[in-house]
Amino acid sequence: MHKLWVSTHKELLLLTRDLGGLAVLFIMPLLLVITITIIQDNTFKIIQENKIPILFVDRDKGTVSDQVKESLIATKLFEVIVEGDEGKAQHLVQTGTYQLAVILPKDLSKDLKLKIARNVEGILAKFGVGEEMAPNNPIANKEIRLYFDPASQQSFKSSVRNNIDKMIAQIENQSIYKAFQQEIGEDDTEPLFETESFISFKEIIPNTDKQASIPNSTQHNIPAWTLFAIFFIILPLSINMVKEKNQGTFVRLRTQPVSYATVLGGKALVFLAVALLQFALMLLLGIYLFPLIDLPKLEVSGRLHLLFIVAFFAGLAAVGLGLLLGTIAKSQEQSAPFGATFVVILAAIGGVWVPVFAMPKFMQILSNVSPMNWGLNAFYDVFLRNVGFLEIIPEISLLFLFFIGTSLIAIVYNERKNAV
Repeated sequence: MHKLWVSTHKELLLLTRDLGGLAVLFIMPLLLVITITIIQDNTFKIIQENKIPILFVDRDKGTVSDQVKESLIATKLFEVIVEGDEGKAQHLVQTGTYQLAVILPKDLSKDLKLKIARNVEGILAKFGVGEEMAPNNPIANKEIRLYFDPASQQSFKSSVRNNIDKMIAQIENQSIYKAFQQEIGEDDTEPLFETESFISFKEIIPNTDKQASIPNSTQHNIPAWTLFAIFFIILPLSINMVKEKNQGTFVRLRTQPVSYATVLGGKALVFLAVALLQFALMLLLGIYLFPLIDLPKLEVSGRLHLLFIVAFFAGLAAVGLGLLLGTIAKSQEQSAPFGATFVVILAAIGGVWVPVFAMPKFMQILSNVSPMNWGLNAFYDVFLRNVGFLEIIPEISLLFLFFIGTSLIAIVYNERKNAV
């Protein structure tokens, strides 16, 4: 234990004397998380809060057009702009000024009311309630025209069509019920029929025993970029090991009765502490600073111990990778570029930048080999699914086995290299 403590103390001195390295380890990740979270949060706000301006041409000037307009406004998705000229509206949409123009035909309310009245009277006459109607001229079907920007996505077009179909169907149903009520002679103040939809949809987020948190930019970026920062410690760790070899320090250490595992153990303890300190700073950032700059606050109540457990094992995996790289690399020119590039690759395939579900099928399978993906899944389990310790055991076990495997490879490689 004394040898391990001395090795740890040596690594701590090396680390604290490198102010530039400390800045890279602690300040740069914080700036990175703040910048990316602000960018993504603003993007989410644009998607969620901004309304799409659309043109509304009312040639009907009746109750149906008023109901359609109110329904479009009630969706909170559109900013309805009234336009009187259909030709002008078509031109504005064609040139991309607006994405959509809704054109209501002339006499829509009048003809709909007349058609429903005829149908209701005909039905009641068959039951002997009213008089048989004389043949009338047929009423032509009405057509609501939708002008879409040619660059509009098909999903947007389908969504708009479905919403307007639903609005019109509801308006027709209410008109039919009202017509029946008037023909029967019932009081309008007491509805004869219930016009509310009988079948509705409810969105439920599956969860265990607690209410699931709604994912936001903070909950996605804090764990993702914390993992990126934690794995970036392989750079100073491997560079320090290469310096020791090039400066002869490691040769002097070999003359002492100290095993290579003990030397690696001292390095592992120091940089594991660095990883946990990085994680603590990230949490403080999300809890206290983010609300001050109008970003979602990070909620960690009841999850703190599980979060640090995940960070601990993620730190072990990063340390193991750094020890292996420092053992194999022969110069800083090898360790620094390779380490930085390798971390970026692990982050890319691990889902730090692009969610795994948005990747091609092959990349989704490949992401399972990235330790960052294991750590990210464990963080998401804790943050978003409110799981317990048992549920994160598979991910943290993979991280621990990764640490054991890389450390053993480093020790075996060193022994075989020095035995030659």
